[in-house]
Amino acid sequence: MSGALLMRAQARNNAWANHRLLAACAALSQPEFIATRVGFFPSLRATLNHILIVDHFYVDALEGGTLGPAAWAEREPCQDVPSLQAAQSAVDQRLIAWCDALDEADLSRIIEVQRGHRVQRERADRLLLHLFQHQIHHRGQAHGMLGRAAPQLDEFYCWGEAHLRAPEFAALGWTEDDLWMERR
Repeated sequence: MSGALLMRAQARNNAWANHRLLAACAALSQPEFIATRVGFFPSLRATLNHILIVDHFYVDALEGGTLGPAAWAEREPCQDVPSLQAAQSAVDQRLIAWCDALDEADLSRIIEVQRGHRVQRERADRLLLHLFQHQIHHRGQAHGMLGRAAPQLDEFYCWGEAHLRAPEFAALGWTEDDLWMERR
C-alpha cells in the first residue's frame, strides 16, 4: 500500500469515527452534552470542540493557510451537537480532499505551521500522522465519557462487510470503493 493511499484511508476513517461519535452525542440532551465529566477536558462539548479546533489548525496549515494560533481564539466555538456536527463534517471533508490530492512526493513536502511568533516546519506525512493520532486520543476520551452509549470506533474496513457500513458511508458522501482507489 502506498503512503498516499494510507493517508486517504486514514482521512476517511477519521471522518467516519467523528461521524459515529457525534451521532451518539446527538442522542444526548444539551445538559448531558455539557455536563461535567471525568477527562482531560471537563465535558463532551469541550473535548469535541478541542478536536475541531485542532483540525482547523492543522488542515489550514496543510492547505497553506495562516490561521495559526487564532484557531484557539474561541475554546468552544460550537455550543451544541448539531453545530459541532456541521463544523466537524466540513473540516473532515477538507482533510479528505487534501489527502485525495496527495501523491507519494507530496508526503515529504514541508508544511509550515504558524505557532505564535515561530514557524514549525514539518513533513506532510508526519504532520498527518500526528493529527490522526491526536484525534484518536481525544475521541477515545470522549468515548469513555459516553460510557455504554459509546459507538464502536476502532473498526476498520474489512472486505466483504461493505453492506454494514454503506448507510454511514452514504451519509458521509462516499463508498468503501473510495477508500482504496490509488488515484482519484
